[in-house]
Amino acid sequence: MGLWGALCLAAAFYGNWLGNGGRTLAFTVATLAILLGGELWLASPAIRESAVRVSGPQGGTLVALWPLAAYLLYAVGTGSIGISLGGSRVAMAAAYALVPLLLAATAHDAKPGAWQDYAAMLAIFLPFKLGWLNRIFPGAAALRLGYALPLLLAINVALAAFVFVRRLDGIGYSIGWRLRWMGIALLSFALIAAADIPAGIALHFIRFDPHAARWSTVPLALLGTFVFIAWPEEFLFRGLLQNSLRKSLRGENAGWIAASLLFGAAHIANGFFPNWKYAVLAAVAGLGYGFAWRKTGSIFPGALVHMTVDVTWHLLFPGA
Repeated sequence: MGLWGALCLAAAFYGNWLGNGGRTLAFTVATLAILLGGELWLASPAIRESAVRVSGPQGGTLVALWPLAAYLLYAVGTGSIGISLGGSRVAMAAAYALVPLLLAATAHDAKPGAWQDYAAMLAIFLPFKLGWLNRIFPGAAALRLGYALPLLLAINVALAAFVFVRRLDGIGYSIGWRLRWMGIALLSFALIAAADIPAGIALHFIRFDPHAARWSTVPLALLGTFVFIAWPEEFLFRGLLQNSLRKSLRGENAGWIAASLLFGAAHIANGFFPNWKYAVLAAVAGLGYGFAWRKTGSIFPGALVHMTVDVTWHLLFPGA
């Protein structure tokens, strides 16, 4: 709750400092607060379990409409109801929010790993990855939220579909800690570093340059990477994808390897296409993150490792 409040206040003050204000800033920050609340509040097992229990099997579908309601608040408040490249923004947002819910609902009591599960994941991931969601938040770029709002919408739609409608078990969407998780997280980080650092240097993808490090940026880099990169990616690729693949492929190892390869493939267009060096190194890192998820049953340790890997990379190992 404290983290949520601090981030919302920071967004409001930063937006005002950039010269924005009035109705647009107020409704944009309100939308951010709702979507950020979905990401952070539901990571509390007590809050999430209470919300799922209170909504009930039938009410879950209605409760799961909160991402669309948040977008409608943004669209009406900022005057963004209009035509964008490709059609009506509201229609695009409605399709994005409802299609995964309908796919999850049609799965009914099917075992995890049904085709609807993968179709819903793809319907959530691809529009975000391809930048289509940026079209429905036309004013977000001016507030430096052009990445955050589409990402948060994607996370909330995924939570709505898989937690409230599909009610998928074993996701591990919870912030918590157990003493033994420290050893698992450290081992995961060490294995990733031992594999990716020499491989990255050999591939001329990174170079060791501690003199280029900007240590003053570390606190914000850790926070931003955790909330907007590591946590969402661990939710999708481990809590949803690896979780489903291990059941579809009937094996922990098969699901682990397949999810890691797909995680690598998802990075092949980062920067340019085909960025195969990035894809290979990301797949290796995915094995480490997947290991942490397997051993703990939570995406939290893997997200911490993911955050540490990313910040270490940008701090000490800039591009070659």
